[in-house]
Amino acid sequence: MIAALAPAILTFVCVLTYSFEIVFGLAGTIMMLSVLTLLYSAKTLVVYSVLPQMLVGAIGLARSPRTVRIGFLAGMLAFAALGGVFGLFLFYRLPLQPFHYLLAGAITLAGLYLVTAPRHLRLHGVTGRALDTLAGMSQALFGISGPIAMTRLLGTFDDKTTVRNYALAFFLALNVLRTAGYLANHTITPQIGHLMLVSGPFLAVALWFSNHLHFRVNETLFRRVVAWIIVIGGLSLFFH
Repeated sequence: MIAALAPAILTFVCVLTYSFEIVFGLAGTIMMLSVLTLLYSAKTLVVYSVLPQMLVGAIGLARSPRTVRIGFLAGMLAFAALGGVFGLFLFYRLPLQPFHYLLAGAITLAGLYLVTAPRHLRLHGVTGRALDTLAGMSQALFGISGPIAMTRLLGTFDDKTTVRNYALAFFLALNVLRTAGYLANHTITPQIGHLMLVSGPFLAVALWFSNHLHFRVNETLFRRVVAWIIVIGGLSLFFH
């Protein structure tokens, strides 16, 4: 009975978790994994997640004011790519535990600072690019970049829609590359493809209408929710 209902349960859970992501710019996949690993393997869910993540990015950007400057986004992605290459170099050559705990501590402290002083963090030039690089490095080493990228964006832009849209564009680009890798390596199995076909239309409709909730959230609430997600992301790295 549960097995028969599993695709419907997955669709319902993803509607809720990715509606949260389209409003605040992150955390949909983390919340989805925490619930649905009772029904599906973590690997299946991680591969499946490219569909809702790409829908979130595409719909969120299509239904928002044009706040993303391609030049700035390209710079973020370029430094993240450099960080990713360096992260892979470290992955195969150095013990990662010390770096893991330093990164977890830094993310947690940044999140706590954002919670207590949500508009006081200001990043410019070198510090911003350093965080872009660190986001790519962390993605390569531990599969997590959201808390770092959002800390960088919160410290760079004042407007919540600009912050969210850059986050959606940044993660959309990463997920396009991830999807290309999956297709090249035949990673999307018939089971995952079936889940995508079944859930995709419902997710697309739900996210299309959920996007308007972002514009009903005030700036203070947006920054506080994202800051707490960054804190939780940092703490979770201690146990990752």
